[in-house]
Amino acid sequence: MSTTDRPAPTLSPDLIARFAAIVGERYAVTDRNDIAPYLVEERNLYQGRSQLVLRPGSTAEVAAICKLATETRTALVPQGGNTGLVGGQTPHNGEVVLSLRRLDNIRDLDLASNTMTCEAGVVLATAQQRADAADRLFPLSLGAEGSCTIGGNLSTNAGGTAALAYGVARDLALGVEVVLADGRVVNALSKLKKDNTGYDLRDLFIGAEGTLGIITAAVLKLFPKPRAVETAFIGLASPEAALKLLTLARSEAAGTLTSFELIAEICVDFCVRHGPGIRDPLTSRHPWYVLMEISSQRDDARSTIEAILERAMEDGLVDDAVIAANLDQRQAFWTLREVISPVQKAEGGSIKHDVSVPVAAVPQLITEASEAVVKLIPGARPVPFGHLGDGNIHYNVTQPAGADKDAFLTRWEEVHDTVHTIVARLGGSISAEHGIGFMKRDELPHFKDPVALNLMRTLKATFDPLNILNPGKVV
Repeated sequence: MSTTDRPAPTLSPDLIARFAAIVGERYAVTDRNDIAPYLVEERNLYQGRSQLVLRPGSTAEVAAICKLATETRTALVPQGGNTGLVGGQTPHNGEVVLSLRRLDNIRDLDLASNTMTCEAGVVLATAQQRADAADRLFPLSLGAEGSCTIGGNLSTNAGGTAALAYGVARDLALGVEVVLADGRVVNALSKLKKDNTGYDLRDLFIGAEGTLGIITAAVLKLFPKPRAVETAFIGLASPEAALKLLTLARSEAAGTLTSFELIAEICVDFCVRHGPGIRDPLTSRHPWYVLMEISSQRDDARSTIEAILERAMEDGLVDDAVIAANLDQRQAFWTLREVISPVQKAEGGSIKHDVSVPVAAVPQLITEASEAVVKLIPGARPVPFGHLGDGNIHYNVTQPAGADKDAFLTRWEEVHDTVHTIVARLGGSISAEHGIGFMKRDELPHFKDPVALNLMRTLKATFDPLNILNPGKVV
């Protein structure tokens, strides 16, 4: 869909040449066909516009670009792996795209400090692999980890499947290097766990989606690599039963419970029907499922997960379960979880929500939202799944079977308003891990505390007075 807010600016040949001189002609993309991949995102919801994509290879080049952009009042849209789901990385109004993929060096690996310093363009999977090779764990894990980048992860404060144990992206960064709108560089690449020297500027830039500054590098936390990982796929009757199982698992496993994913039966149905090689892990269908994982530095992970499941069955919380017998079966469990979003395309239009509520309120959210959505659109098929352990549910809604896809998608704002109103009443957030971007920008004032929103706008005006960094996003 078009997202035009204002007429696209026309960059003069002279200005394009000045920008190109900073990165070199090879890395200044002006051909329409070569620019095209930078203008669309995974779900094809937005079609952007741009005359120029710049691909800097260093922080100094990013700084020079920002300095020139400020001098000429040229708007920039920073972009990493282009995997964002709220249109935050799309040049909606003809802005220059600043692709950070060439900033892909791992500058430092410090095992004594348990840190790794990565540039913004390092692909998440590459960071995971580099840590693994050093007998360490970088625990951020997302479905897009093969293409999303560290800069994008931090800019959106990405969550993922291991947030239950390790936290979100903000929790996994000790320091950042950031280029400001005027080209100044904030060098805050600290490895310190303790640094009480005033305001924590790091947390302003993480989650700001490139609107306050451009993250070019970060110091990431590493953890000991688990010696034993056990994964179970569990069938149960309801989200309420899953919540009780979560409480039991947290008590028995303590800090070794690393993932706890809630999956509705319809998700498994879609995956088996449309996912390549996907099989139902259990012998019969259940209304709900949990994918639970325990990671330990000792050899007690198997006995711990077995004890949890035995107790849960005795208490009537679990109807059936299987523990992965090998790495291939474990991967099969996770593949099913990871393809839930993409397989929905085969069922037609899907209106998606990335929301969070207090963990105890997840069952109520699912019940109330499902009743409200089906009342709004008879035949609509709720497809809820997500990170029960931290209250983050991807509450997706698939079109009625056989309905017109385009007509269904015109109801996007109605459905969002219906679900988000319930989320707000339950004390939740309309964006748990995907960000605000363009998609939720106009909704934010209805759900954000007005004083907090005013402070956000004040910060934006202070850090970026000319509004050249990712304009029209977040605030």
